[in-house]
Amino acid sequence: MKRIVALIVLLAISLTMISGCGGETTTSSSKAIAASIGAEPKTLDPSLNNALDGGTYINCAFEGLTTYDKNSKVVPGVAEKWEVSADGTVYTFHIRSDAKWSDGKDVTAKDFVFSWQRAVDPKTAADYAYYLYFVKNGEAINGGEADISTLGVKAIDDKTLEVTLEAPCPFFTEIVAFPTLVPLREDIVSANSEKWSLDPKTYIGNGPYVLTSWEHDSKLIFEKSDNYWGKKDVVAEKIEWFLMNDPNAMLGAFKNGQILLANAIPTEEYEAEKSAGNLQILPMLGTYYLDLVNTKAPFDNPKVRRAVSLAIDRNYIVEKVTKGGQLPASGYVPYGITDVNPSPDFRTVGGDFYSVKPEDLDKNIAEAKALLAEAGYPDGKGFPKVTFGVNTGSNHEIIAEAIQQMLKTNLGIEVEIQAQEWNVFQQSRKDAVFNINRNGWIGDYMDPSTFLDMFTTNNGQNNSKYSNPNYDNAIKAARTETDNAKRIQLFHDAEKILMDDMGIVPIYFYTNPLEISKNLQDYVVTPLGFIYLRWAYTK
Repeated sequence: MKRIVALIVLLAISLTMISGCGGETTTSSSKAIAASIGAEPKTLDPSLNNALDGGTYINCAFEGLTTYDKNSKVVPGVAEKWEVSADGTVYTFHIRSDAKWSDGKDVTAKDFVFSWQRAVDPKTAADYAYYLYFVKNGEAINGGEADISTLGVKAIDDKTLEVTLEAPCPFFTEIVAFPTLVPLREDIVSANSEKWSLDPKTYIGNGPYVLTSWEHDSKLIFEKSDNYWGKKDVVAEKIEWFLMNDPNAMLGAFKNGQILLANAIPTEEYEAEKSAGNLQILPMLGTYYLDLVNTKAPFDNPKVRRAVSLAIDRNYIVEKVTKGGQLPASGYVPYGITDVNPSPDFRTVGGDFYSVKPEDLDKNIAEAKALLAEAGYPDGKGFPKVTFGVNTGSNHEIIAEAIQQMLKTNLGIEVEIQAQEWNVFQQSRKDAVFNINRNGWIGDYMDPSTFLDMFTTNNGQNNSKYSNPNYDNAIKAARTETDNAKRIQLFHDAEKILMDDMGIVPIYFYTNPLEISKNLQDYVVTPLGFIYLRWAYTK
């Protein structure tokens, strides 16, 4: 059954985009489209953002060299065309002559040079700096071993950008569509590097919309840009993102017509909302997991980490708690990523690192108890009380409560849940304030590297603080391997190391339950998690 479901997920992801159906655009297109996908974002700075909600907002105001169309195809963005050298290591991008910033100034190749150098500069501490490791000298610069001026990106002239890679990268046009690699205006950012992205007056972008208002903890308003090169294809005149943290509040706002789309409603309302035709369970390429901070006792012991993993009933969580069609995770990389051949996919080839069959739960718990005893904590005796950090809202607390009870019942471990607002929790998780953190990763492109690169030592996204030289070496080798079969095998090797160490604890593979009005047309939701409302209107 799991393989059948996996194939269904793979088929859905192969379509790569869910788009609201609808007919011709009507005069209602001038109305504001209102939605809610989370609470106050931690940042809207493209170099510093590391969250999905922030990326969706950034995509309103900025555009990279490439972008995605309604069918999730990589298409020209700011770059109208590009050439690739015969060896696949040099890309020459030609920037549109009519590409403008929201204040009317020309977008130039130098804007990309500044942005990419800023993101890879270790002083910036960008969590996504490793996406520039594909570019010549990117990793050396971020590691403090080379000057940022040596990054393989050069403005040939105002409208021509040359990018030199460390090795051929077949998905590089997907990489440059990512929010971290959009252009930035040096004069704007340098004038106030810490606050420029907080004020709509200085939040100068080059995308389809302009941020006109930010009512903190309330609402972000984006209005159609008169200077965007593709403005004739932008349908929605205004997008209002309501900043909500409470699933009940989101559902209430949806029912009273304040918003047309919400990404979190109470799970106990799923069946009723599905029956009403409002809740849609869309595919999403991602994994929900726990960070057990590897550098803090007692989770510095891999036996303890594995014991915790085996004591969790993943089937109960997806069937009784999340209720959104998620699959219990038996590894880290989710279904839907191509292996050497399209079928079977990477997860199927990689296999299961522990059983998630319901009939094997008792055996898993017995093994977990034995491991905990070997680690010096028989029946949980002497085990310190540990903290479990989550962000409030979006049903994360009820998942944490279920895991808390499982660990107490199955292992005798006491866990204290500590919930924080989203923008605060992101920093606490990064700083390893808690022993356990809820986490999740949505793929940024269709390759196993988007999931596995992040757990290298000292990576900005590595909140579990996992470190294994063998893992690092496998990932580094994969980054420069030109034989795809060998490259994919290196990723399989890396995932096995990660799971053998239980550097993180995968819980389930995501779906994307969204509450969507029947009146909302031509919205676009990608399996990578981004929501595009630029083509949306109400009927």
